[in-house]
Amino acid sequence: MANKFLVVDPIDQLEIIKALASEVRVRILRLLEARGPLNVNEISDELKLPQSTISSNLQILEKSSLIITKIVKARKGSQKVCESAFSEVLIAFADTQSELDDALEVSMPIGLYTRCEVSAPCGLCSPDGVIGLLDVPDTFLDPDRMKAGLLWFTRGFVEYQFPNNLKISGQTPTAVEFAIELSSEVPGTSADWPSDISLSVNDVDIATWTSPGDFGDKRGVYTPDWWKLSGSQYGKLKNWRITEDGSYVDGVKVSNVTLADIGIDEHRSIRMRIGVHNDADHPGGINIFGRGFGNYDQEIVMRLRT
Repeated sequence: MANKFLVVDPIDQLEIIKALASEVRVRILRLLEARGPLNVNEISDELKLPQSTISSNLQILEKSSLIITKIVKARKGSQKVCESAFSEVLIAFADTQSELDDALEVSMPIGLYTRCEVSAPCGLCSPDGVIGLLDVPDTFLDPDRMKAGLLWFTRGFVEYQFPNNLKISGQTPTAVEFAIELSSEVPGTSADWPSDISLSVNDVDIATWTSPGDFGDKRGVYTPDWWKLSGSQYGKLKNWRITEDGSYVDGVKVSNVTLADIGIDEHRSIRMRIGVHNDADHPGGINIFGRGFGNYDQEIVMRLRT
């Protein structure tokens, strides 16, 4: 499925708000998101509710497009299975589309870094297989890195050079954003494995986000079937924003670094570096997820807002 993220306008999409206003339907959505596609009998057994109750609530969820239903072959004939259409639903009171219309967006493949210094354990994978040799830092120089959908390392950084397209057009941004799917990195996985992941722009430290863990409780929505279940499956989509009055992570102000501090008007390119410092309090490694892995099927996205 192309998108697992839904922003809801409470005026234009009131039917979705109504569909979510039910404990039973929310429990169904949580179950489908955690377990994947299930039929009515399986949902009924898991939630310990009558099949008639499940069926009527599934109809409401299907009508509001919060679930997808398919007819699949069964042992005897066929059966109807349901799956969650979205992993996240956000209610937006602002004019989200207008905000997006005012942003210039660049999508950067995670393997298209221009500098790197990493330490093992480390590695890269494309959606089709492992790239180079695992736990060999020099593999990060392999030309096939451009195909990467997942990369990981313990300490160090990767740096990306984005075009400053607003400067080229003579405009000044009001904010610069970076959206990246991230997690900690541990041999195997562990939900409790904190890691201090830091981001800098034009050699200026912006903020550090402490990832809670390396997630492997279920397969990532886009993680390919060949990737071992004991490996990192997905991350959290984090948004760094640098504005004229400070820097934010997911809307929370985390530092006083401003656009002026990173010299946004002085450079034709914008260099973004992300990694784990050698002196981090929680040096728990990093996974960076791109297309073909994780839950969001996106590269590193930079937005220049005007």
